[in-house]
Amino acid sequence: MTVLIVTHSEDNECVEMVTRALERRGEDCFRLDTDLFPGRIDLRVRVSGEARSVELERDGRVLELGGLTAAWHRRLAVGRSIPETLERQVRAASVEESRRVLHGLLASLGCFVLDPWGRIRLAEAKQLQLELARAVGLDVPRTLVTNDPAAARAFWDQCSGRVVAKMMASFAIHADGQERVVFTNPLAEHDLAGLAGLRLCPMTFQERLDKALELRVTIVGRRVFTAAVDPNALPRSATDWRREGLALIGRWRPHALPAGVERGLLALMDALGLNYGAADIVVTPGGRHVFLEVNPAGEFFWLERENGLPVSEALADVLLGRAERREPPLLAHDPRGAPAR
Repeated sequence: MTVLIVTHSEDNECVEMVTRALERRGEDCFRLDTDLFPGRIDLRVRVSGEARSVELERDGRVLELGGLTAAWHRRLAVGRSIPETLERQVRAASVEESRRVLHGLLASLGCFVLDPWGRIRLAEAKQLQLELARAVGLDVPRTLVTNDPAAARAFWDQCSGRVVAKMMASFAIHADGQERVVFTNPLAEHDLAGLAGLRLCPMTFQERLDKALELRVTIVGRRVFTAAVDPNALPRSATDWRREGLALIGRWRPHALPAGVERGLLALMDALGLNYGAADIVVTPGGRHVFLEVNPAGEFFWLERENGLPVSEALADVLLGRAERREPPLLAHDPRGAPAR
């Protein structure tokens, strides 16, 4: 039996960590680097009235997907191997067709998937996350999502000028040959005069919280691993610790999460139907634990490497069914994934 690891060839050490944990348990792994499909990875799906078979082939090794134990859906980068020299519209069509074929494959594996692509995409909706988090009793920050400049100014007044601005998507703007990553930023009073651009691009505004600690809470199945860092340790990390992510790697420490917050996070994962998530929480000087978001594909390698949190071991156990896990229906029409009768 084999675990399929869905990633790309430039992924970080998380894949090797989980692979080693699976191999220690006697399990084989097949790494599907999606950036090599199509081109260096061949896919064969055969369907008839009598049977269905699916094969992946890479470097002469063939995997029959009917024998899968489970799949770990980590990263997608479909079509990167398609030559840039192709005519632009032809290349775009090839990338889109390849992406749809691979999405269809992942949706029809017929085995346990951590986590299904559709659930990951649903969980990426930050408004849904905040609503569910509030419903299960987690503390959430006052938030406004808008393309209305007047509403943004009113929110700034309601929060006494203590507001941060952020985007739903993680992206970078390239200008003058430089990459400028868009982080969370405080909203100053002079910024209020430049909000006209909201009409064409909505933004998210949240109350600016005083921070004693930033927590990264990694949930795997029903296990919860928490690490904390002082965001005030470096000047540029106070608003968004990711600005100094590399410099802070060695400063994270294991942290005891209050039982009520842990229960709330597990209830949130139940509502989202996810077995994996990396949640960001702010601890204020007064002890509030304020939930910001959960990333269904967040990183964990530095927490395991620097602090010994056994995230990869927990992932291996959930993939192999050796630990409690959430098992949503494999197919919508049948709770066990079998053809409806």
